[in-house]
Amino acid sequence: MNAVEIEQAISELAEQQFDTAEFPYAFLTAFGNKETTIKRLRTGASNKSDIDGVLQTNNIHIKTCAAGEVAGTLNDLRSSPTTLRAKAKFILATDGIDLEAEDITTCETIACRYTDFPDHFGFFLPRLAGISDFPFLPSFNMGSNLDLNRMRPFTSMGYMHEFDNGASLSGDLRIGRAVYGKSPTVGIGTSYTLHF
Repeated sequence: MNAVEIEQAISELAEQQFDTAEFPYAFLTAFGNKETTIKRLRTGASNKSDIDGVLQTNNIHIKTCAAGEVAGTLNDLRSSPTTLRAKAKFILATDGIDLEAEDITTCETIACRYTDFPDHFGFFLPRLAGISDFPFLPSFNMGSNLDLNRMRPFTSMGYMHEFDNGASLSGDLRIGRAVYGKSPTVGIGTSYTLHF
């Protein structure tokens, strides 16, 4: 799945009636986990959670909880020995009203209303789906109004001035559509060249 498909699946999940038992599996499915992986987690074959959550080794430890217990549940996930043993990258707790998550490696957190969590899907994207527009950054957030522009027309213009000493100065301006969204993107470049 690509980022746009994941964003759409997460948005649809947030619009559905919250199901305490089903949420962890629906969340993982939205991030592209295969049906066989979900089946193994459901049966307990690969789910090693010690606090009645869903623990996907090397990925995430998820637990749903009663209303108002999100912060406490997140602390339970954080202090769970199996979270560390399974090398989970994220912990996530939700009661269907609020949602909190933490990136274990960077200690970056999100806390939002449950219906707003699609706005933060980029938080999970690099580690859960292996997708990043910025591979040198550990994580990033993108809004939920993504619209991948497969064709990105642009206009470019430039100017170059050569000096008597053999040096040249050039500049260019590029205006087009952004990779995601509907906003325009503007690129400006300059160059100074010396000729020997």
